[in-house]
Amino acid sequence: MAKDKKLVEAITSMDVDFAQWYTDVVKKAELIDYSSVKGCMVIKPAGYAIWENIQKELDGRFKEVGVENVYMPMFIPESLLEKEKDHVEGFAPEVAWVTYGGLEPLAERLCVRPTSETLFCDFYARDIQSYRDLPKVYNQWCSVVRWEKTTRPFLRSREFLWQEGHTAHATAEDAQARTEQMLNLYADFCEEVLAMPVIRGQKTDKEKFAGAEATYTIEALMHDGKALQSGTSHNFGDGFAKAFEIQYSDKENKLQYVHQTSWGMSTRLIGGIIMVHGDDNGLVLPPRIAPVQVMIVPIQQSKEGVLDKAAEIKSVLSGYRVKVDDTDKSPGWKFAESEMRGIPVRVEIGPKDIEAGQAILVRRDTHEKTAVSLDEIGQKVGELLDTIQRDMYERALAHREAHTYEATDFDTFTKTIEEKPGFVKAMWCGCQECEDKIKELTGATSRCMPFKQEKLSDTCICCGKPATKMVYWGRAY
Repeated sequence: MAKDKKLVEAITSMDVDFAQWYTDVVKKAELIDYSSVKGCMVIKPAGYAIWENIQKELDGRFKEVGVENVYMPMFIPESLLEKEKDHVEGFAPEVAWVTYGGLEPLAERLCVRPTSETLFCDFYARDIQSYRDLPKVYNQWCSVVRWEKTTRPFLRSREFLWQEGHTAHATAEDAQARTEQMLNLYADFCEEVLAMPVIRGQKTDKEKFAGAEATYTIEALMHDGKALQSGTSHNFGDGFAKAFEIQYSDKENKLQYVHQTSWGMSTRLIGGIIMVHGDDNGLVLPPRIAPVQVMIVPIQQSKEGVLDKAAEIKSVLSGYRVKVDDTDKSPGWKFAESEMRGIPVRVEIGPKDIEAGQAILVRRDTHEKTAVSLDEIGQKVGELLDTIQRDMYERALAHREAHTYEATDFDTFTKTIEEKPGFVKAMWCGCQECEDKIKELTGATSRCMPFKQEKLSDTCICCGKPATKMVYWGRAY
């Protein structure tokens, strides 16, 4: 039992040091390891399995709305990157450059992709000729490189995994519809699969993607009260099309510029799952995303019939992602390890349980134990997984609501940001000067202008001039 206790004690309490708690969890749950490449991480099997489930679920949803997967090169010639001025300026500080090929200096520097708008534009300029070629609704799963100064596992690293969708449309209306469709797809995915409630809205001009006409975002609130941008969808209008000469012949045989969108989600979602649902015992994974949904732990497994019964239960539960922990570790160690890894349901089965015709189901999220008949275990486990998924979402939503505040004057706003971590709803005049001042004085940034607007007052929280939008503000990762 001493070893069992040590495993949990190795995690710093989130209330003592949230940043250290997070690092402890990703390490102890064996999601990542640090690498010899500064700022880059090794995603271990337990972490990559979560990403695979995210990929599978998202990819299925993409295909349902007409998205096709493609793959673009990882290198971008400097001349290509510079075709869209705002875009290159936005990414210049984060770009990594290749200057040699083998032993020979390159005639032109190659950027290691921080994002692939320019590559898709270059491709579309050649591939799109007629209105019959539209729309193009493409996505790629890949890694990108951004030379971050400060890195943190999953949340911010120099190389990370993501998907990036890039579409081309005949009309501005079609592009706007796709932009909103993908944002809502992301939001539904976060809420239905990750049990992570999100705020849907538009970014301010200061916070929008470089080169976009408008950026839309979903914002989630972490346990420590900081916001996490969890997915974005951008409407590019025809700005990139004009820079790259992406034109098509319409039905009247007149040349028109296409209208484009881009949208993406990355491995930072795994960080979000950890920080929304985790506790002082480690990960707490929503059943729909958990690589292992059920762990069967045989008690006194050396006794006759125990491992056979565990295997029988596994067979009954074959419709779920289920494993049997038949290692020679003590039951206490197995329990602690299962909790550390966030496995939603633990099934305990031993000689006394077999004799009674039952097994013990243990919820990871609440630690609640229930004895169930072996004859009903398939049904009961399914019901319990559904209950856990729903309860985890409701708890996360309740946490967000309890940590969302309103402010109608700057003193209240400042005090709330400082003393009550969370979202603060406040009115804004629309001027970047006020947005910059708020960030300078409080460390809070505009998270989004929610689609569901409220009128909290008539005046801007900062300058007192007439307000145009209600904004969610907060400190963020």
